[in-house]
Amino acid sequence: MSYNPALAEAGNDMTEVGSSSTVAPAVLRDLYKESWRHHLKIPLFYLLLITAGYLAWTTPAWWLRWGMYGCMGYLWMSIVTLMHDCTHSTLFAARWKNWAFGIFSMIPLVVTFITFKEDHLEHHRYNRTAKDPDAFTMGNRSALEFLLFYAYILIGGVLTVVHFTIIYPIQKFNRRQWLIHGFELVLRVVALGGLLIWTARAGVLGQFLALWLIPAYIFSLLNSIRFIAEHYETPWNEGQLLGTRTIISNQVHSFFWNNINYHIGHHVYPGVPWHNLQKLHAALLPEIERTRAVVDSSYFGVLWKACRRGPESVERNARLLGEARAGVSNARPG
Repeated sequence: MSYNPALAEAGNDMTEVGSSSTVAPAVLRDLYKESWRHHLKIPLFYLLLITAGYLAWTTPAWWLRWGMYGCMGYLWMSIVTLMHDCTHSTLFAARWKNWAFGIFSMIPLVVTFITFKEDHLEHHRYNRTAKDPDAFTMGNRSALEFLLFYAYILIGGVLTVVHFTIIYPIQKFNRRQWLIHGFELVLRVVALGGLLIWTARAGVLGQFLALWLIPAYIFSLLNSIRFIAEHYETPWNEGQLLGTRTIISNQVHSFFWNNINYHIGHHVYPGVPWHNLQKLHAALLPEIERTRAVVDSSYFGVLWKACRRGPESVERNARLLGEARAGVSNARPG
């Protein structure tokens, strides 16, 4: 194991300002430690992904083929949640390795790593405020916002590609960022364009498109569910701990999605690598319970609530949270 003081310092700098949700320094030092053993997940996930793809490509059984498409979509979440750690420079100790894996892993999903990284760090900086680039679920509940909200659930992958490829770079990027973004887009044109041309000449273009796009759509559905669950109807403008939801879910999701469901700890201490997020949750649990931070047991439970209620508004959120907190207080004995 290795301890990176610079990473620890960066993580502490990004904790919730003015919060009492602190973890003892000695505990944090252990949580910031990295181990090469955890990198074995990378070849494991790619091996599983390739195996599922091979079976989907070769099997004559439609049920097995579609089962493998589903496995591939689920496994893409495994890859993307590892890539997510690269945005915080916590997957590898070396900065260039985080960039290399981030760029490589996102090629099949079209979105560039530089755009995701810049957007995601801005999201952490301004979580659940008017400056949060990911807080599109919050507004005035207009007809357009209802349309966008449900469209994101159904075709979030398409909207995400448009946002990260065009809209966010135009709004935010400087010259250096545009150069990196352009380089990544060229990589995608070369890699994906080459595969399209090759499979078309081999007469298997339709088979290749199915192998690529069907799992990508399944991934986009899962990603929309995860994304909404992480912050939907959490307190607005009340910091990292209260403005984030942890989904306990189950250990299968935690393993394959690299503990991204323990999201409160990640937002309070983003410098802690994925493999220590469950331990971080345990260390933060007294503060989570004291502040009544949002912890749920099911992704689909949050999704069902979101589908019924639709997009958010600040006033509606405050009323719903007040009612929920009053209900908890009244339910307590004494």
